[in-house]
Amino acid sequence: MIHPLSDVQSTQIGEGTKIWQFAVVLEGAVIGANCNINCHTFVENRVVIGDNVTIKSGVYLWDGVIIESDAFIGPCVTFVNNPFPRSKHYPEKHIGAKVCKGASIGANATIMGGIIVGEYAMVGAGSVVTKNVPPRALVVGVPAKVIGWLNEDGTKMRHDGSYYIGSDSSKWHVVNNNIEQL
Repeated sequence: MIHPLSDVQSTQIGEGTKIWQFAVVLEGAVIGANCNINCHTFVENRVVIGDNVTIKSGVYLWDGVIIESDAFIGPCVTFVNNPFPRSKHYPEKHIGAKVCKGASIGANATIMGGIIVGEYAMVGAGSVVTKNVPPRALVVGVPAKVIGWLNEDGTKMRHDGSYYIGSDSSKWHVVNNNIEQL
């Protein structure tokens, strides 16, 4: 379903994807199946979106941004792809961000260029992400810092003093700011 009030130039859109009014999708963009691209969004040419992705209103995906399958991008999330922007001065290459499988980005968060948000990670609303986010990490703040670890469903892992305990009773520990299953 492509709303008649949207401007969709790409033909590379998967089955079951919905693109709502006032969305703009440029010719080179690739969007997977069963996505929901809300109103007032912009998807530039060199953007790749996986399957089952939700992009809420007010999100602009600039060249170089990759959103893997099952990710959620909240309203008004900002992606930066030029670290030194100047009017009428264009970089040789735009540096996009990558949001990995199952990750969620909260409303009004800012994701700097070159950042990788790991699988099943979650960025809190209003956070500014200046460093890579490890898989399953919960990050918040300006700049964003890890404050917890998550299960695949987005619930926080419980910490028993020695280990983090997953929702399936699996045990995890943190090594070099990454969580690993024992």
